[in-house]
Parts: sequence; C-alpha cells; structure tokens
Amino acid sequence: MTEPAPNGPPENPGLLSEQEVLFEQRGNLGVVTLNRPKAVNALTAGMVSAMLEQLTAWADDDTVATVLVRGAGDRGLCAGGDIVAIYRDILAGGDETAGFWADEYRLNSLIERFPKPYVAFMDGLVLGGGVGISAHGSLRIVTERTRTGMPETTIGFVPDVGGTLLLSRSPGEAGTHAALTGAHLSGADALFLGLADYFVPSGSLADLAAALENESAEAAVVRFAEKPPASAMEAQRDWIDACYSADDAEEIVRRLRAAGGEAAAAADTIEAKSPTSVKVTLAALRRARGLTLDQALAEEYRVGLRCLAGADFREGIRAQVVDKDRNPQWRPATLREVHADDVGRYFAPLGDRELVLWEKESDHA
Repeated sequence: MTEPAPNGPPENPGLLSEQEVLFEQRGNLGVVTLNRPKAVNALTAGMVSAMLEQLTAWADDDTVATVLVRGAGDRGLCAGGDIVAIYRDILAGGDETAGFWADEYRLNSLIERFPKPYVAFMDGLVLGGGVGISAHGSLRIVTERTRTGMPETTIGFVPDVGGTLLLSRSPGEAGTHAALTGAHLSGADALFLGLADYFVPSGSLADLAAALENESAEAAVVRFAEKPPASAMEAQRDWIDACYSADDAEEIVRRLRAAGGEAAAAADTIEAKSPTSVKVTLAALRRARGLTLDQALAEEYRVGLRCLAGADFREGIRAQVVDKDRNPQWRPATLREVHADDVGRYFAPLGDRELVLWEKESDHA
C-alpha cells in the first residue's frame, strides 16, 4: 500500500499508484513526487530516467513556471541511491550501476542549469543521491526534521552527485569534516554548509506547495521562510578549520586527537571508515575546488567506477545493509597503508568510458 506524500495527498487520489515517481501539473507548478516511501524514496534507474525525461520536457513548457520536488511518506525526501541494487549489480560486474550513475549525473547537471525555479523540499532524510536531486536546485528548503549529508565513506565509497563540489565550497573546512565523517546534518547545518537556502517549518510545506502553484517561487518561499535554529557545526568551526586544513588524512586525524573532546570523537569516526575512501574523498574535495559541476561529476564518475572494481565498496554495503553486522573488513585496514599512488589511480582518465555531460556536448555542437 502506498503511503501519502508528506505534505498531504495529491488533489487527484488516483495519482497514488505503484509508480516509483509521480509527475503532475498544478496550476503553473510541475510537481515531482518520489514514490518509494518504504525505502525512503531511494533512487532507482527508472526513477532517474523518468525525472530526466520529465524535467527536460518541463524546461521547454511555457505552462510550467516552477518545479517542485518532494518525497512520499513521512521519512524523508530521498535516502540516496538504491544500494542493495548496486550491491547485487557489483556481484554481477557493475555495468548497470555505471549506466545508472551516468544518467543520475546528467540529471544533477540538468537540475543545476534548469531554466526555471527548482524548489526542493529537503524534509526528513536527504542523503547521497537525495542531495544530488535537491542541493543543485535554485530554492532549497530545509525544515526542523531535515537530516542530510554525504555518508559514503561509511560504505567504502566517495561523495558523488556533485557532493565533492558542494562540500568543497562550504565555509572553511566544514565540508571536509562533513565528507570524511559522513555526519548527518541538521537543516541549520545544511544552511551553514551552503547546501540549502531557506528554513521552513515542516508544518508549512503543504501551504507553501499550494502557493507555488500560482505565485512567484521566490516570493512564496520568502513569505513562508523563518529564522533557522543555530548551526551546531558553525559553533565548532574553530577546531574544524584548524584540524581539517591539512591535505593529509593522517595529519588531520593527529590534529583531531590533539584537540580532544568533540574533535577526538571525529577522529574515532574517521578511523572507522574505509581508509581508502577517506583518502580518496579528501583528494576529491581538494581537486574539486574551482571546477564546474560537470567537471566535478566527470571526476566523480571516474572515482565511482574504480570503487565498483575495488573491494571496500562491496564490503561496506555488505556490512551496513546486507548482513548488517556493522563490522566491515577494510582492505587496506589503516590510513597509513593507503599510499598516494593508490589514491591517484582513482582519478585516472577512463578513455572511451569518460562521462560526457552537457558542458562537453555543447562544446561539440
């Protein structure tokens, strides 16, 4: 049985179906509802393909002035990609995942350059791929229920969907802290990091969605926005900036331990992650500075394909969501065993497998 959308059921109850993503037009508003509530709307290849097709159509549709993306159910917008499906595909060779990522990254790129206001309700869980379909939008709304972040190092992976670029642009070294620890962030933290624009109480989202049907998107959002709570991460900025300014993961951990308190706890968290993922993530963040989104996505695609071929991604998913023993056996097992050459190989060009995005396509037009 399908659960209703978090902001109340659509006006047409018949739209609640077994479809994984729903599209409707209400007045001048195009509404995208991710519709896998039992899986916290985790993205599948079919959902990504459908969104890419519909957003492309709405971009040229004069009757659609604004687009809204939201999640069905009451648990969140999107918990990321369907990593159980990715795990099964890894065991079969990983070809389907490579194709899924290529389409997902094209969708992320389209969202960033979408010619109309793109409003994302980042309510509840918004992780990984959920960040990709929201944080590249033009009007990103968080609530008191928001729990967002890029937790990829926990499963032996690296932030993608443009996450390396987003976090590289965060104030000071806050993005580095968020990426290496994989911390879940509040709505206030997301605002501080630059992943969101406005705070709207979750109880006001239904009224805001109704206002978007006929009002200017920005005016409607500003009218419903309220002052956000204080960001806990912003309050920790002194030790975060001091500890994470190093370009070496082992030095970052050493500084965190020396700082003590919450910083030392962050060191424990980082050392529990995949050592390879931690070092590749740090390198990816540093390399993302100054890139365009398309360039960052192409780089993340290279890294992602190398992760598919490695041991830690498969092992991380197994430990977290398949066997759920929470006891991954990373290879290598420590940061000091991951060498610079090992990290560099993740960023090597893919030859004829390089991801071609809009930026490059337009260059050849």
